[in-house]
Amino acid sequence: MAKQCDITGKKTQIGGRYSNRTRATQFNPGGKTTRQPNLQKKRIYVAEIDKTVILKVSTAALRTIAKNGAYATLKKANII
Repeated sequence: MAKQCDITGKKTQIGGRYSNRTRATQFNPGGKTTRQPNLQKKRIYVAEIDKTVILKVSTAALRTIAKNGAYATLKKANII
């Protein structure tokens, strides 16, 4: 299974290692680096349907759930 948030869709990003200033002035071995999202496996209780859902969510998605509520967030993400 891919490292991707079930709610926000955040996934692994590929980027460079050095800033442009470093690239201009120092030895640059080049290459790419991967940046992983901060994913957590969480059990979220949805009171409206009286069920618990297990999701892989990013910490940003947890803040969204805390702000908007579990039912509204999961419904918007087409999970329930």
